[in-house]
Amino acid sequence: MINGSKPVVVGIADMKMVKEGEKVITYALGSCIGICLYDPKLKLGALVHIMLPLNMEAGRKNPLKYADTGIRETLKAMQMKGALKSRIVAKAAGGAKMFDVSGKGSLGNIGQRNIESVHLVLKMEGIRLLAEDVGGSVARTLTFDPSTNMATIQSYGKPVKTI
Repeated sequence: MINGSKPVVVGIADMKMVKEGEKVITYALGSCIGICLYDPKLKLGALVHIMLPLNMEAGRKNPLKYADTGIRETLKAMQMKGALKSRIVAKAAGGAKMFDVSGKGSLGNIGQRNIESVHLVLKMEGIRLLAEDVGGSVARTLTFDPSTNMATIQSYGKPVKTI
């Protein structure tokens, strides 16, 4: 990191881009998913923290809140900084099942729906998913370093994981 600076914090329904020498971090990835998008040639990384699978919101006030529009908006922003979509790769973490909801429908498992939506959007956009740490029942903190293309995941009561 530049002069020992702290990582750039990505909030919920938010996205930040960083270059080599900087890191991004997002907290409280329960059913939400953090998607790290990375152009290895530019060493340009972005982290988007999505909450829900599909943007059905009238007026689409916050496209970063949703997997479909959040990933696409992030890709556009990266391309405006010179990234080539053909080089961009992804890593993801989150999508936990945080609450038990009665009934057999998938409505209660937002985490699983988010995972499926992220997979679908990345596939549709031609972005390779290199690694992921998704599902389960614990919240995660995700840090991404574009200098190394390493994502670090911390979860309560579990060892730190690097993908």
